[in-house]
Amino acid sequence: MISINRREMLGITAGMAVASTGLLSGCQMIGKEQTVKTDNFKKLKNADFYDAQGNLLADKAAQAYYEMMRYHNYPVYDVLKTEEFWAIDFGLKNFSECGMAGIFWCNDYEDRYFGHEIYLLPGQMIVEHRHMKTEKAGPKMEAWQVRHGSIWTFGEGEESPEFAKLCPPIHKNIAKARNVTELKPGMLNKLDVAETWHFMLAGPEGAIVTEYANYHDNDGLRFQHPDAILG
Repeated sequence: MISINRREMLGITAGMAVASTGLLSGCQMIGKEQTVKTDNFKKLKNADFYDAQGNLLADKAAQAYYEMMRYHNYPVYDVLKTEEFWAIDFGLKNFSECGMAGIFWCNDYEDRYFGHEIYLLPGQMIVEHRHMKTEKAGPKMEAWQVRHGSIWTFGEGEESPEFAKLCPPIHKNIAKARNVTELKPGMLNKLDVAETWHFMLAGPEGAIVTEYANYHDNDGLRFQHPDAILG
């Protein structure tokens, strides 16, 4: 596995290495075996993730994702408490609507394969984007498999009847990807045509999604929203 510098590749939010206890309570133990799930991550508002200067609070973002992981009985691996785990709001300052967390399990330039875990809070979307061919790599092709929760994937094609209801306001008027597919645990969808616009939106329980792809080159990444950035 090749070591990846996430700071260079994704402009990640600093300070994601936090303890798994703190802001949110996760699971409460009753006796030795029973657990009660908490879902405080569903109740957080956008303002909860920012300081007075409008900076994304990395620790609060991380804790929300950790609690969602516990809610779905997904293990909070030690590596997810390091800087390998990152969260971004795409520079739009609307983390509860447009944002994500993730970890690159691998991004192998020599052999051209990529493994990524995507974490989305309830109703959170990855902003619309596409992957263009670059000097280093061909256009990135992707497939997404839901592990926990649910998502809707949006791609180019005939507009789906549910698009207007589902698409968040920040993207509704500019989106080119208007064909909608719902995915539940175990289900998979893929990008069929290179360099086309796409995005995803989490369902009411949030989502944990495995992405399979060829090599990811940030130089080929393009956002549809004019203000969206990686930082």
